[in-house]
Amino acid sequence: MTFTPQPLDTHVNWCSSDVADPASWTVELSASDHAELDVALQCAKAASANMLEIGRDDFPLDGLVAKLAAAEQELINGRGFVRISALDVERYSDEDLTLLYWGIGMHLGDPWPQNKYGHMMGDVTDQGKAADDPTVRGNEIGLVGLDYHTDGSDLVGLMCLRRAKSGGLSCVANVVAIYNEMVRTRPDLVAALYEKMPWDYRGEQPEGGKSYYMRAVFTEHEGRLFNFFVPQYIKASQHHADAPRLTALQREAIDTMSEMARDPNYNVYMELPPGSMQFINNYHVLHGRMAYEDDVANGYKRHLKRLWLATRTLTSRPADFVNGAQGHWAKNRSISQIATIDRPLARQTYPSG
Repeated sequence: MTFTPQPLDTHVNWCSSDVADPASWTVELSASDHAELDVALQCAKAASANMLEIGRDDFPLDGLVAKLAAAEQELINGRGFVRISALDVERYSDEDLTLLYWGIGMHLGDPWPQNKYGHMMGDVTDQGKAADDPTVRGNEIGLVGLDYHTDGSDLVGLMCLRRAKSGGLSCVANVVAIYNEMVRTRPDLVAALYEKMPWDYRGEQPEGGKSYYMRAVFTEHEGRLFNFFVPQYIKASQHHADAPRLTALQREAIDTMSEMARDPNYNVYMELPPGSMQFINNYHVLHGRMAYEDDVANGYKRHLKRLWLATRTLTSRPADFVNGAQGHWAKNRSISQIATIDRPLARQTYPSG
C-alpha cells in the first residue's frame, strides 16, 4: 500500500515575516528575576558542589517559573524557539553563569547525554578539529558555518559565554512549515523521509556494534510531527560498506529539505550576546550557524555552553525519541570542561554581527 503523508502541526506554519520582531520571541529578565536567580544560585551551591546532583528542586524559582512555563509551552506547542535575555555576565564567573543556566534548564526539562562521554553540559567552541574529520561533531568545529540540522534530544539550549569577533549568528528554520509545504508539493519526498535510512555513528557506537544505525527523518506519533535530521551523518553512512545504500529518491529528499531550510522565508536569524540563552524544539525547527571570525589574541573566541533536555510536557514519544535511546552514552554522566579565554579581554565591547 502506498503511504500518503498528511499535513501535521499546521498551527506552527510561521514564516519569517511572522517572527520578524525579536521582542516576540525574547523573554527579558527583570530586576526581580535577577534577584530570584541569585537566591536560587546560592541554594544550588549549598545543595551540592556537583552540578550533576542539582535538580529543579535545588534551584527554586517563584515569579520566573511562570515565564519559563510559558516559554516551555511555546517551545512544545508553539513556534519552537525562544531566547532568554540575559544573565549578568559582569556579576558572575563563568562557573556561576553555567550553574545559573543549568538551573534554568532544569525547569525546562531533564538533562540528556550529548555524546559517548556522557556530557550533560557541553561546550560549543573551536576545538581544533577539521570539518572533514570522520568523528567530528558540530559543537567541536570552529569558524565555519553549520548547515541546518537537529540535535539528539527534545530541546537543545545554548548559553553564550563569549562572542566571536564577527559573525556567528544563530539560524533557526521552521521544519514544520517545510514539511507541510513538501507534503503539498512533493509528497513522494516526504514519504522517502519516513523510511528508515542509515546514519553514521561518528565513531561513538556501542562496543562491538555497527558503525551505523537506522532511523527515519520524519515520524508521526499521536498526530504530532517528530523530526530528526542531520544530513551530513546520513550521507557519511555511505562510507561504510555494510550500510544500506541511500536511494536516489532519499538523496533528493535530503537535499531538498536542506535547500528549503536555507530559504530566508522559513528562517529567523538570532544574535546571542554573552549571558543570553536560546532554547529550541528539535521537532519543530532546524538550527544552523553562520560562519564567524575569532581573534583570540585580542580576546575574541566564540564559546557557548550546551544543554540537551527531555521536556516533561511531552508524555508520549516514538521509541527512537526517548531520553536514553542511545543508552550507551548515559553510562558516564559528566560535564565538559573546556576553558574559555581570559575574562577581562572577553568583556570588552563587542562589535555587531
